[in-house]
Amino acid sequence: MKDLVRKLHKERRLEACEYRSLLLCEDRETIESLHEAARETAVERFGKNIYIRGLIEITNICRNDCLYCGIRKSNGNISRYMLSDEEILECCRYGYGLGFRTFVLQGGELPESADSKTVTLCRAIHGEFPDCAITLSIGERFPDSYRRFREAGATRYLLRHETHNPEHYSRLHPEGMTIGNRLHCLDILKEYGYQTGTGIMVGSPFQSADNIVEDIIYIEKFRPEMIGLGPFIPHKDTVFADYWKTTTSILPEKSHKEEGLDLTLKLISVFRLMLPDSLIPATTALATLVPDGHEKGILAGANVIMPNLSPPRVRGNYSLYDNKASSGAEAAEGLGNLKVQLERIGYNIVTDRGDFRTT
Repeated sequence: MKDLVRKLHKERRLEACEYRSLLLCEDRETIESLHEAARETAVERFGKNIYIRGLIEITNICRNDCLYCGIRKSNGNISRYMLSDEEILECCRYGYGLGFRTFVLQGGELPESADSKTVTLCRAIHGEFPDCAITLSIGERFPDSYRRFREAGATRYLLRHETHNPEHYSRLHPEGMTIGNRLHCLDILKEYGYQTGTGIMVGSPFQSADNIVEDIIYIEKFRPEMIGLGPFIPHKDTVFADYWKTTTSILPEKSHKEEGLDLTLKLISVFRLMLPDSLIPATTALATLVPDGHEKGILAGANVIMPNLSPPRVRGNYSLYDNKASSGAEAAEGLGNLKVQLERIGYNIVTDRGDFRTT
């Protein structure tokens, strides 16, 4: 199995059956060699620098009814909100003072009529903070909207495809949503010159090892600048609330929580070796799953963390999954705590934009 790690490190790709073997591998020495190779690759490219992005959760209103998501349209148990442009700009001002030079605007998927508001917002942020990058994560839009966002100052776009397999995708999403349209949006984003991010939900309901291999091969071909990998965590107000209690894992000897951690860390390492210059976050979901999720992600090859800049009063309502971390080192006001955590494992925060680049 260690030969597969060496092959991936050298050739930056494996065959489908080899990816599968690596995913299912339980040998601790092999897994540690995978993480070590990825960690060394990240340090070669970026030093021991971790880029921070200021996450602003602009709305929890969503027109979609994805079966796994806590802010799905049909969930009547959360208080809906939408931040005003001025509230968002205040978040940016606060973040800028802390050193953030990238703002990530994330929200539920709104109707097309909201796109003009997004254009105005991007223009305002770019006008006040011209040295900052603007990242959008607001779902599937029409090509013309992506073009207008780009012209208004947005430079990056995050749109996780979640799963490449059409049948699996249909079991997680309502009728009318298709993986074909999601992939088309990603192609358009690349065409318009965005630094484009995609990724998957690891350990999602009905996911198989072969599904994940399909995702790896898609990402290998698509070559995104950013790769987001979050472990699935159930939400109490969805049809998958009891999923962890009623089903077995891909890795049958592990609990769903252990599996989510194991597979997410493996995939961070695989993608670091495959695409050495990519920007890979240690996600909030990873930090929610285990207290030292950030550190584990970085030691597996991640190089980005996104502390929460949203107003504290709304953070609890942006509830994609249960018990989402949004305070302490996961929050912008806890940047000092995060700095201490990273220094403990030999890394440091950098406050520049951290644009994708090849070295």
